[in-house]
Amino acid sequence: MKHFSVIIVVAASLFLASCADMNKAQKGAIGGAAGGALIGQIIGHNTEATLIGAAVGTMLGYIVGNEMDKYDREQLNHVYERGVSGNTSAWVNPDNGNQYRVTPQPAYSAPSNQVCRKAEIQAVIDGKQETTYATACRDEYGQWQLQQ
Repeated sequence: MKHFSVIIVVAASLFLASCADMNKAQKGAIGGAAGGALIGQIIGHNTEATLIGAAVGTMLGYIVGNEMDKYDREQLNHVYERGVSGNTSAWVNPDNGNQYRVTPQPAYSAPSNQVCRKAEIQAVIDGKQETTYATACRDEYGQWQLQQ
């Protein structure tokens, strides 16, 4: 019966995540909560584990859901491909208003013989300014792929 209840919660959460009025971070948080609750129940077999799983899933889902969307990834790829080293490129996402400023560094050859490039990324997302440093390397097809 517990598993049936968890399945109902997951199904309801996934339905709510499809609502058009939510942003990607909110949808991600709901999906993460549902998935985390399910995993917590499976692992711990009790309410406490389910709640812990939901809390962790909510946090991770929000982070994943708040990532750059397709437009922003295309802009970032353009900076890696054509951006002049040391010169900042900026854009504002027309759909969500998020702002990005990216300053690429010179390309270099990684130990894996891939061409890579680092960049400083300053973002204003939901009014919060964040700065991160990212590295992208060309894959076997010549496309830039962000490294983890």
